Amino acid sequence: MTESTQTPKEIVEVLDQYIVGQNEAKKAVAVALRNRYRRMQLSKSMQDEISPKNLLMIGPTGVGKTEIARRLAKIVKAPFVKVEATKFTEVGYVGGDVESMVRDLVENAVLLERNDEYKDVRNDAEKQANNQLVKLLVPTQKKKNRQNDMQNLMNMFTQMQNGQMPSENDDQEEVTDDIREKRMSVSDKLRAGLLENEEVEIEMDDPSQQASGQNSMMNQMGIDLNDTLSGLMPKKKIKRTVPVSEAREILIRQASEDLVNKADLYHNAIIRAENTGIIFIDEIDKIAPGKAQNSGEVSREGVQRDILPIVEGSQVNTKYGPVNTDHMLFIGSGAFAESKPSDLIPELQGRFPIRVELDDLSKDDFVKILTEPTNSLTKQYIALIGTDNIKVTFTIEAINRIAEIATEVNHNTDNIGARRLHTILEKLLEDILYEGPDMQMGDITITEKYVDDKVGKLAGNKDLSRYIL
Repeated sequence: MTESTQTPKEIVEVLDQYIVGQNEAKKAVAVALRNRYRRMQLSKSMQDEISPKNLLMIGPTGVGKTEIARRLAKIVKAPFVKVEATKFTEVGYVGGDVESMVRDLVENAVLLERNDEYKDVRNDAEKQANNQLVKLLVPTQKKKNRQNDMQNLMNMFTQMQNGQMPSENDDQEEVTDDIREKRMSVSDKLRAGLLENEEVEIEMDDPSQQASGQNSMMNQMGIDLNDTLSGLMPKKKIKRTVPVSEAREILIRQASEDLVNKADLYHNAIIRAENTGIIFIDEIDKIAPGKAQNSGEVSREGVQRDILPIVEGSQVNTKYGPVNTDHMLFIGSGAFAESKPSDLIPELQGRFPIRVELDDLSKDDFVKILTEPTNSLTKQYIALIGTDNIKVTFTIEAINRIAEIATEVNHNTDNIGARRLHTILEKLLEDILYEGPDMQMGDITITEKYVDDKVGKLAGNKDLSRYIL
């Protein structure tokens, strides 16, 4: 388990590379993150007493609420899951089980932990994979085992009891001096990278078998049917012919699975989820009653009461073992346009002590979003169109005009924040994106006049902008 040692200022500096403005929200999440590191430095008795200070982000759509939480998890490589509060329903109704958010988080933690463990054993796994590749590239004749049918049958039952794939016979390789010399030659070529594009046939686990074993209803109950059945039935194998470079990665993964201790992996993943996990609950305002509801609706207050024990701290059963939610960080998010935070039940309000209001985006913010962040929207489109050997340049006047149009359309229709820039840029560059691959356009400069011609008139017409932009 790793925990970020970055200071709040350093965390905000990283967030600034991707998200424009919203300094108050960035400071709040940076402090919440640093407090987790501070907690881990204390004595065990003190650690148990300190609970995370959950956040409630309030602001219209498209201002960066989800992006802040998502980037935050990437900074610290923490298990992260985003859920919609509206997908959950009160117990007794058809819908999602609130405990599924914790199970999803643990799955994410297992994935992160597995990747870390695989990196640690990669050198050993690569050696095993290369040895296997040599045998596959220079196969030998099988030496027949002279056991009778009854002995073969008993061996198959023994292998199945041990959870192994039963083999039809225990044929052994017969390695001659000629084969040995060829393998040594191939091994040297492999190390020199001369056989990367050679094709080889390998045997691997059937990926469709893993997918078919995923039963969402069973998983919600913390039962993994796949593991249960795999203990009774051998794994189905398939054969594929792939280049050596791809075969090596498949064999490295197979070898890594054998080298890694799964019990330790799952144990570490649970600890990682419990101490560094982040659950982002979006649309939390939609489960606040707000205006009077119809009698036929599912009780929104009931959904809140179901979520409450998870946020308060409880034990959830997963297929990897029981998981405690006491020290997970929960970030609630919502526009609160038709309701307000005080409409949530008092117990749930109390579990989100830090409230941050995110500001509406202004024209200046849109200009910064288009130009400043790493891989900003304009840089993305320049790179995409560049694949057709077309060099696109935006003038500063054009960018200002795009920002102005986005502000106008958000004001005159629904305010969808920075997402409005996506619709405007897509409409603006529609002709270039469509005709570019068939025409040698060379260099194109997007000017203020070009922006006005393509989207300016649409933005001025309220009826058209409502449907197109």
